[in-house]
Amino acid sequence: MKHIISMLMENESGALSRVSGLFSARGYNIHTLNVAPTEDATLSRLTLVTSGSEQQIEQIVKHLNRLIDVVKVVDLSEGNHIERELMLIKVSATGEMREEFKRLTDIFRGQIVDVNGTIYTIQLVGESQKLDAFIEAIDSGLIIETVRSGTVGLMRGEKSLHI
Repeated sequence: MKHIISMLMENESGALSRVSGLFSARGYNIHTLNVAPTEDATLSRLTLVTSGSEQQIEQIVKHLNRLIDVVKVVDLSEGNHIERELMLIKVSATGEMREEFKRLTDIFRGQIVDVNGTIYTIQLVGESQKLDAFIEAIDSGLIIETVRSGTVGLMRGEKSLHI
């Protein structure tokens, strides 16, 4: 099962390396990883997506909490949360495909952010399944390049990850 683990960690060199090292040392896979500073310059927020049994995720969270740079860890998948991912996809858009890409982009509530004579760059934001569905809806032979940010997430309502 997919789990979204979010943590606050000290904004220090080597902190990310220790987190990724923990995963590789125990044979766990990181599907996506996203790290950025928070409103507190001394802290960064790391969000990663991994999969495993409930026992494996429990062990991962315990091990992460033991790392010296990690301040707080939460498995967002345990409760109500909001998750989003950003995708930029460059497609070959010629002839009638130009209109088709405009239509699909509107259906998926995306934006065409760059246009030239033969190429559209489309931006989509949403849950990973939405982005996957967009890719499946188009001819794979028309995709030139794809880049995805990885999942970020927050707990819904009053709950938050803070010290």
